[in-house]
Amino acid sequence: MTRSIGRRGARLVAGALGALLAASALAQSATPVGTWQTIDDQTGKPKAVIQIVDDGGQLSGKVVRGIGEFDQPERRCTACTDERKDQLVKGMTIITGMRQNGDTWDSGQILDPENGKLYKCKMKLEDGGQKLVVRGYIGVSLLGRSQTWVRQP
Repeated sequence: MTRSIGRRGARLVAGALGALLAASALAQSATPVGTWQTIDDQTGKPKAVIQIVDDGGQLSGKVVRGIGEFDQPERRCTACTDERKDQLVKGMTIITGMRQNGDTWDSGQILDPENGKLYKCKMKLEDGGQKLVVRGYIGVSLLGRSQTWVRQP
């Protein structure tokens, strides 16, 4: 009988360890930190690759490169009105100040290099962390646009 309890106990411990490892892996992937392919919300086509990093508890994101017609290494933000005016879009930080708030990240801003405008930003992971819904808005979140970005390896 002791042997039976020992096996059952070993299975219980093994199951608990497996659950802890799975939870740990999920926790590591449950963040927007990483590389993302943006998808244009109007055309449905890939537009750019963005690298999101944790910058001391706040997330920021920069343009790694454009895709297709947007793959122009010398492209500049001519519409920008801040310190990014006429700077190269490639390497430009376009997401700043994102803070985790439950299962979303908000309180930051996103720049649209096409029109040079800054928008409030909200982000939320979907599809097991493989998609990131990015919403840029003015004032309240209802008045804005969303894009779904796809995580890259």
